[in-house]
Amino acid sequence: MDTARERCALADRLTTSGVLRRHSLWRSAVEAVPRELFLHPGVFLPIDGGRWQPVTALGTPPEEWARIAYRDESLATQLDGHLTADMAAGTVTGVPTSSSTTPTTVVGMLEQLHVADGHTVLEIGTGTGYSSALMCHRLGEDNVTTVEVDPQVAARADAALEEAGHSTWTVTGDGLLGHPVRAPYNRVIATCAVRRIPYTWVRQTQPGGIILATVGSWPYGTALAKVTVNDDGSAEGQIIGRSSFMHARAQALTPVAGDVSARTAYVDTESPAKIPPVLLDEWMPAFLAQLTAPGAQLVRATGGDGTRNLYFFDAERESFAAFTEDTTGWTVRQGGPVALWDAVEETLTAWQESGSPDIASVRLHITKETHTYWIGDRQALRWEHRLA
Repeated sequence: MDTARERCALADRLTTSGVLRRHSLWRSAVEAVPRELFLHPGVFLPIDGGRWQPVTALGTPPEEWARIAYRDESLATQLDGHLTADMAAGTVTGVPTSSSTTPTTVVGMLEQLHVADGHTVLEIGTGTGYSSALMCHRLGEDNVTTVEVDPQVAARADAALEEAGHSTWTVTGDGLLGHPVRAPYNRVIATCAVRRIPYTWVRQTQPGGIILATVGSWPYGTALAKVTVNDDGSAEGQIIGRSSFMHARAQALTPVAGDVSARTAYVDTESPAKIPPVLLDEWMPAFLAQLTAPGAQLVRATGGDGTRNLYFFDAERESFAAFTEDTTGWTVRQGGPVALWDAVEETLTAWQESGSPDIASVRLHITKETHTYWIGDRQALRWEHRLA
């Protein structure tokens, strides 16, 4: 089935919404690249109860397959690191480990790269290969290098790129290391989230080049960072908006396991929470908490009596904060060498007192020794993460 009409309609929607700039050279790429080629052998569509319905390209009428392919939705293409739609006989459960990101997100990020003819790009996280194909169309296949950690995902992407007419540099390996063989690059773009931008990417980018990556360690509350590499080997820029991607496999958080009550048995302090921990359900406070306690994670649990309990764990620093709610508000119990919640409360209080600026107010500076984030000139809204 020829999907030229669907591709043009997608380009029209992206232009109307402002994702594609008027007269953008990316429009011809959106109109030329068939997204459906990059969804083989199939996708998983979410259904009730956390289950997934496998839908295969060969087992679906062409019109329906085209309708699925040109939804502006992320489409899961792999579960649990191995399962593809053609391997599932019926509905399944599982955690997505590869997907085709929404065209809105993909094209919006490509626009933010501000590429020019002749630029070379390093892409971290090939995934299905759709974004790689868009870049190949715009810049030429020899100017695009894309790295994928999963050999099976990489093989499917490479086959789809070949079918689409692009024999680009598809590399199987750890994208956190970049690909120094073809460095330096004019642009680096990551389609996975990282806890921080690896300095290896900075070293592999030409001065004046741009790096675009989602930073943060939680599944939500992450942010899109855009930095420019300086002549001295540092990089500086800012957060330009919210962003959500699967994490690089080597950096995915390991869920807290075992007896939570045992982990929180030895309490050093107990006090009313000055700021309710449910504020971390909001995107910006969650991002600020990750800057303040980058190794911590938020855990939700329900007690046997139905009470809602929240926990903040930092396994590396052997510290925790445990929250309970009653009619008077939230109580926080803290233990370990670091008073985790005190630090987060200080950050969130300073943020509120500064007028609760949005995520685009955060600046970022990277050197080989440190990552520094800040908002304005207030010391309580400055975070320095040392790399060693």
